[in-house]
Amino acid sequence: MSRHGKPQQRQPLILPDAAPMGGGDGGRGDAATRRRRFVAFLAISVALVASYHHLAPAPASRYHALFLSLGNNDTAAAHLRALTLRPHVAGTEANAVAAEYVRAALSSFSFPTRVTPYSVLLSYPIHRSLSLSVPGRAAAFNFALVQETYPGDPYSEAAAEVIPTYFAYSASGSVAAEVVYANYGNTKDYEYLASRGVDVAGKVALVRYGNLHCEDMVRNARAAGAAAAIVYTDAKDFGGAGAKGKRKWFPDARWLPPTGVQVGSLFRGVGDPTTPMWASSEGCERVSVEEAMDTDDMPGIPALPVSARDAAEIHAALGGDAAPADWQGREGSPVYRLGPGPAILNLTYTGNDTMATIENVFAVIEGAEEPDRYVILGNHRDAWTFGASDPNSGTAAMIELAQRLSVLQKQGWRPRRTIIFCSWDAEEYGLTGSTEWVEENREMLSSRAVAYLNVDVSVVGPVQDPDNSSQTVYDSWVKSNISPLIGRLGHGGSDFSAFVQHVGIPSTSMGFGEGKGPGYPIYHSLYDDFVWMEKFGDPGFSRHAAAASIWGMMALRLADEEILPFNYMSYPVELEAYTKVVENEVRGTAISCSPLHNAIRTLKTAATKVNGERKELQRQLSSNQLKKDSMKIRSLNDRLMQAERAFTNREGLFKQEWFKHLVYGPSEQNDWESASYPGVENAIASARKENTTESWKFVQHEIHRVARAITQASVVLAGSLT
Repeated sequence: MSRHGKPQQRQPLILPDAAPMGGGDGGRGDAATRRRRFVAFLAISVALVASYHHLAPAPASRYHALFLSLGNNDTAAAHLRALTLRPHVAGTEANAVAAEYVRAALSSFSFPTRVTPYSVLLSYPIHRSLSLSVPGRAAAFNFALVQETYPGDPYSEAAAEVIPTYFAYSASGSVAAEVVYANYGNTKDYEYLASRGVDVAGKVALVRYGNLHCEDMVRNARAAGAAAAIVYTDAKDFGGAGAKGKRKWFPDARWLPPTGVQVGSLFRGVGDPTTPMWASSEGCERVSVEEAMDTDDMPGIPALPVSARDAAEIHAALGGDAAPADWQGREGSPVYRLGPGPAILNLTYTGNDTMATIENVFAVIEGAEEPDRYVILGNHRDAWTFGASDPNSGTAAMIELAQRLSVLQKQGWRPRRTIIFCSWDAEEYGLTGSTEWVEENREMLSSRAVAYLNVDVSVVGPVQDPDNSSQTVYDSWVKSNISPLIGRLGHGGSDFSAFVQHVGIPSTSMGFGEGKGPGYPIYHSLYDDFVWMEKFGDPGFSRHAAAASIWGMMALRLADEEILPFNYMSYPVELEAYTKVVENEVRGTAISCSPLHNAIRTLKTAATKVNGERKELQRQLSSNQLKKDSMKIRSLNDRLMQAERAFTNREGLFKQEWFKHLVYGPSEQNDWESASYPGVENAIASARKENTTESWKFVQHEIHRVARAITQASVVLAGSLT
């Protein structure tokens, strides 16, 4: 049953089948180091790094030039305003309204559209309470746990619809215990506490946002023996600078107000928790809700997010030794102490973990020559609150991009390959909508998807361009003394994960903003609304239009160029860098990285060969010696497209089996951090802990697994059997 009380019938997303290409020579028809300065940030898989970082933009066709000329700041602003009128958490009526808005907008451009629903496990709060008891005080202090609106807030009425601050999938329960301050809540912080004789077992861990995301912070607290966790946004990191009494925050500045709270999900897995490793399709096998909530991917302890103001009350009541200097708050704050106690927190949380319907929205522009090759653009739609930055700055940019392409169509343009627009649901809970769709269509995507281009948050602040209208963003990158932030797309932070890390589809994720946090201090809070974006994120909305331009030009090159603009020459360089990291970690052991070095040399040879082939075919095309529908072009493109798949392994990563890519994946210790050969890294961490012959032997096995995957990629690129 849908949220609207009537059943929804699942129908397949209609995508073009293979079509004859005809003619030619037997053509066939089957089948990103963070920076303090403001920069454009871009995370990308290596195949696309080479294509868009090391190579200057190709001369634009007439249609591509037209696309760039159609940018409209006002259009993006209008879409963002409409999308953010109400808070729209996944599974709610407001988010269904947002889904219909996106579908109707894409349909108005004459694109075929559809909505694909899934029944998944979501989580909402029923009851929360938090009180502080201090020896000597007559009564406990009860926290309001409310994010306050401000005088004249145009969204104050809609703010009443915001779900109370909570962590999705938190364990329900009540805990009354002393408090221990654990800084940013990483494993080294707990090791420090242990070295100081501070026992966390049975206590409430007080941790602040910064180095980890909330799910890993609560997981680490549980591993240290904590009975519950409180996570807060410290004013040092999110509240802005300035002398005490003169500090400003939203709506007078971009900073998080003292009552602001960053909410989130504590689920460390991906997709629907009741369908691990398979799609949540109609009538599918499921584990029970109780079984899903009892896995290691769930937090297992009660936890609540609180504001800087509430955390200050707790800090003021803590005793024990003073915390180290780098654990302290901003200048002028009271001294932070480690505890435990004497303060006692009484925390109660009751959640509703329930099956709900989510909705992915799709639109398709069918390719003319290769309709069975897909260039996929995606952004998630659901938000914890109003979502002006996360995610609907991306949604507005995607709709604006699609509108431009509809104008191109009216002028006679059709892409060579099929373009698919995706509006994902329930990303905030665990990349749920995109994961279910990729799992359901895995084999089709594996054989047909060219690339996935993701934008989660398109704008969170100013950048060098488009503010400088005298030159392109690319020109600014070239002339700047710092490079654009291009990093490994290995973390688990957005909807690219299922594409690149599960299937091996070349992917990007990009946006405009500050490379070093807190570039986006109102993240996942009540204050991520249209007013913040209009005043601080993107006054004038030129960055939304620029994001749509860059995103769209990447899609157009991938969809229109006869030869896919993939260049694997940078892959061996990256892999050598990763291998050096591993060598440093295993120094002093019997582990050998020779298999990796040998495989990387083979990959470099194959990449050089295929790069030469690509240039030669391009020369033949330019001189009309080769037809655009040539079998040679199709064959080369297939190799370029499939090489990334070869880095995957059906068994998945050690300790993270859903993640199949042996090069790109999240750290097992930090889901939002890319690991160098994540399976190898996990094996090394286990070997250090166990320190047995077998555990170190397993590290060597993982190195051989990666080397075999690199060799397989070389075979695919070379295009000949051994």
